[in-house]
Amino acid sequence: MGAMALSPLPATAAIVCSGNACWHTTTRYEYPADAHVTIHEDAWTPGPGITFREHPGRGYWRGESWVDF
Repeated sequence: MGAMALSPLPATAAIVCSGNACWHTTTRYEYPADAHVTIHEDAWTPGPGITFREHPGRGYWRGESWVDF
């Protein structure tokens, strides 16, 4: 079951956010529970205070650091 949690879901464009840091992705992953990310549809419009920080690879922002998983 642990391997299922890290397997990608079908590819679709999305915006993923952790706090006020967001990034675009074309692969939807099941993020670890402690990542505290929110996945939005690609058409989602961010509000004030949202910062986009693009990063290649599979991971998420935790504060100022990118965490690979």
